[in-house]
Amino acid sequence: MKTTPIPKRKRLGEILIRQGKITPERLAELLRKQKQVSRPLGQILVEEEILTPEDLQNILGEQLGIPHVWLRKGMIDPRVVHLLPKEKAVLFQVIPMFRVRNVLTLATADPHAFFVFDEVSQIAGLDVHPVLCRSEDIREAIQQYYQEEMSIDDIVAGLDEQEIEVVSGPVEKEITEIAEIAEGSPVVNLTNMILVKAIRDGASDIHIEPQAEKFRVRVRIDGLLYELMTPRAEMHPGVVSRLKVMANLDIAERRIPQDGRIQVSIDGRKIDLRFSSMPGIHGEKVVLRILDQSKAILDINKLGLGTEVLDRFKSLLRQSHGLILVCGPTGSGKTTTLYSAISMLNTLEKNIVTIEDPVEYQIENINQNQVKEAIGLSFAKFLKHALRQDPDIILVGEIRDKATAEIAIQASLTGHLVLSTLHTNGSASAITRLLEMGIEPYLISSSLLASMAQRLVRTICPVCKTAYSPSEAVLAELGVKEGERLQLARGKGCSECYDSGFKGRTGIYELMPMTDGLRSIVLNNPTVDTIQEYIRSNGHTTMKAFGYEKVRAGETTLEEIQRVTTVEM
Repeated sequence: MKTTPIPKRKRLGEILIRQGKITPERLAELLRKQKQVSRPLGQILVEEEILTPEDLQNILGEQLGIPHVWLRKGMIDPRVVHLLPKEKAVLFQVIPMFRVRNVLTLATADPHAFFVFDEVSQIAGLDVHPVLCRSEDIREAIQQYYQEEMSIDDIVAGLDEQEIEVVSGPVEKEITEIAEIAEGSPVVNLTNMILVKAIRDGASDIHIEPQAEKFRVRVRIDGLLYELMTPRAEMHPGVVSRLKVMANLDIAERRIPQDGRIQVSIDGRKIDLRFSSMPGIHGEKVVLRILDQSKAILDINKLGLGTEVLDRFKSLLRQSHGLILVCGPTGSGKTTTLYSAISMLNTLEKNIVTIEDPVEYQIENINQNQVKEAIGLSFAKFLKHALRQDPDIILVGEIRDKATAEIAIQASLTGHLVLSTLHTNGSASAITRLLEMGIEPYLISSSLLASMAQRLVRTICPVCKTAYSPSEAVLAELGVKEGERLQLARGKGCSECYDSGFKGRTGIYELMPMTDGLRSIVLNNPTVDTIQEYIRSNGHTTMKAFGYEKVRAGETTLEEIQRVTTVEM
């Protein structure tokens, strides 16, 4: 066995000059100093603060032809870790990452440790391909993977079965062959491992996707999907059946979609999971929506509204009656905004009624109701009955049809504050959507207090955040005056952020209050373009402009704002 051959060594000075770290003249000075003090050039570069220790490690890796990677979550295949005993991994400060045929990729922090690569090759019986990683990331991975003994083949998840507890489980059923598989320890442990790792990583959704020779587990973090693991295909039916047992669904039915709910207790907190399955050519795909109330932002001051928009929005919420609409596509944070609004309004003097599908978070002292279409309890019917409950404030999860819109508007005109959502791109589109539903213009102009469009953008990871000087084109896009200097921020990518450069999300908003001028326009059955032209001419901040303010403040990037505002706002 052998290590991957190392290409011809490049000179350290040549690499530094090519990267623009030093000039040839400065290099000549440092080489003279090296001869005087008889120390490695790399050590001198760190002492002179030309390079950080991490920069030096990366350049040494390039010098030796060893690539550098971030040892982020999901990059280590648990099936190959056991190829190297734990004591050797700790001694050498290395960890196997993955295997491709007879080549083992090995994470190391020392690019010169050739004797280590040779010994690992002998122990594993494979050729070794080293890659450079941060030493602290390797230590953390050793502690995690060896302590938890995460081998997917053996499905030993490193979790006690008490570590995840089904809070609302199924009633006892007749045990079939597939039920026995679902209750088996390997499947239970693998299912637990998937749930625990996704929840601890802050995922909002888990996708379990069958393929021909494996099944893929992906998690959605900050709006984007990342691969968590790829276990063997034969484990897939057991995992799906285990989840169905937890959701009290029919494990024998695999031909039609099923929906259910699971409540589990992890790390001392209760987590709601929304289960959804759909049959495919390789088996059932399952998506689990994670609803973690402990992570929910229910404080209106923490939504990222900005001082001006926040004050205006709070002022609108204090109105005694009227309709307020929050607009945006699925996953843009509309429900969170509404929950934060009613949390602010939640006092003993107010009777607040919600009509939702589904009820995502439970809030004390608020009367929350679940729509049940199967028995005829639609949004419109529920809303009609809710008006007989003497409400002060009504939250309607979504206005989907003319009947719901008409009742909501009538409620807002008869002394109730009504909050709801619409699936539209911008705040101006909310008015035209109501017109398209057949709502009379005079009803919209007299009932609508405001519409607010929003999107969620990823914020720059604080661990790998770095400043840079943007190009003239970027400065012009941001509206920076010629000659004005501005430093922007971006993330380099690290193990804390799945190498994305982003961690966490914040909102960008476009608040359009109903003014006298806008009321006159609405009465004339306007188009979206007419309303948007009015917004711009009257100094309203558009969503894109709101986002650019966050770019200038170093919270996010220009590319991220452009990604979520593909439609002109």
